Amino acid sequence: MSHTPPKTMPPAHPFDTSYLTDAGDDDKLKEECGIFGVVGVTDAANFVALGLHALQHRGQEAGGIVTHDAEVGFQSARRFGYVRDNFTSQKVMETLPGPIGIGHVRYSTSGSKGQTAIRDVQPFFGEFAMGGAAIAHNGNITNANALRRELIERGSIFQSSSDSECIIHLMARSLQRNIPERMEDALRRVEGAFSVVAMTRTKLIGVRDPLGVRPLVLGKLGDGYALSSETCALDIVGAEFIREIEPGEMVVITASGIQSHFPFRRQPSKFCIFEHVYFSRPDSILGGRSVYETREAIGRELAKENPVDADMVCPVPDSGTPAAIGYSLQSGIPYAMGIIRNQYMGRTFIEPTESIRNMGVRLKLNVNRALVKGKRIILVDDSVVRGTTSRKIKEMILDAGAAEVHFRIASPPTAWPCFYGVDTPDRDKLLAATMTEDEMREHLGVDSLKFISLDGLYRAVGEAKGRNNSCPQYCDACFSGEYPVIPSDKVESGFVMKSAAE
Repeated sequence: MSHTPPKTMPPAHPFDTSYLTDAGDDDKLKEECGIFGVVGVTDAANFVALGLHALQHRGQEAGGIVTHDAEVGFQSARRFGYVRDNFTSQKVMETLPGPIGIGHVRYSTSGSKGQTAIRDVQPFFGEFAMGGAAIAHNGNITNANALRRELIERGSIFQSSSDSECIIHLMARSLQRNIPERMEDALRRVEGAFSVVAMTRTKLIGVRDPLGVRPLVLGKLGDGYALSSETCALDIVGAEFIREIEPGEMVVITASGIQSHFPFRRQPSKFCIFEHVYFSRPDSILGGRSVYETREAIGRELAKENPVDADMVCPVPDSGTPAAIGYSLQSGIPYAMGIIRNQYMGRTFIEPTESIRNMGVRLKLNVNRALVKGKRIILVDDSVVRGTTSRKIKEMILDAGAAEVHFRIASPPTAWPCFYGVDTPDRDKLLAATMTEDEMREHLGVDSLKFISLDGLYRAVGEAKGRNNSCPQYCDACFSGEYPVIPSDKVESGFVMKSAAE
């Protein structure tokens, strides 16, 4: 899910600590959405809130819940901030009654915070001739600009700047008989990536795009069912994981059971490989495999490809931890927590003056000086995007007395932006797009810098022969520049695709 930021930047919240995301600033690729839905339970909103809490890593700026109750109809609540701060009070949850509900957590790009963007918070709701429907979308519609122009010319009035709203308008203009059929009709016009959970008064609907770029799973919850971006959210509500929704599949769930069919032309799957590297929680299951075990395997491959003499393997917490463990196990070099993450950086910790903002990484991470002093340190991280955080962490390690710093990265160089639902800097802001590996090493000021190869990454996720260049099994466009769906809106606005020579 993406949007166009407003031209006027609203003032930052006085206690906003978004500059402290993950390793210390915004130097990470950010998955923009998590979705969750339930049907056939007593208090759907409470289950949805728990599910969204487990998916908070997929979107930390805002969230929303829509439910339906036979007596009061559709009800919704949309808020900025964390799920725990907005959807845990009895006062709020009592306004969301009913046995069916869906929810959404969202990461918004810079400049979209504040009341001016509440209209962009999902789920979106539409009232149709055959009844109301709400929809929550994870992904990105790559032809949204063209669709929006067409719809506006035909009289549609948009309430948000989100590409996801196009789906509601396309549904409204469809001539199909019921809401699931209208959704099919709408999604056939959509290009890009989409995993969708939707609801009517009695139906919970889940859909994945034909390439299956973004995840969606199905679980059994008592006499009801749940749909979720990840299995970790099924765990928190006590649901039994049944299976992944297949690429191009639509499921319609009612009190009488599940109907499944494939309304789109079958295509080879292109699941996002970065879900294995970073986006998904390590306690989730992807493709029948533990995300944690896959990341440990990535670390082993990284050690095989890029050994170095050192005294200690340290993760950049928390995303680099499983890969660092794998690197240590493969290399025989001891693993240690050379960097400690402060777990209690709340959003109201301190007013972020400029001097505090400049301390961003140090407020979130602290070096274990007693461990690293005089040691040759291998730092394992999941990726290098802009490189700003990597430089700061390297400086902290050296300030603590480390003899050498060697970076090992558990993904190939990120040289291309993602247009399928991930907030990525423009290509000229990506370090690997403008520098060679040696130039990056010099820029970061480390003794060595090595990335896992694309073939090594494929081997780690279970493809023994590595990457099949003629038809790769995953979407790896952020590494390879080979986009499975042409990002037509971006090309129209000047983005230059990878040439055959590259």
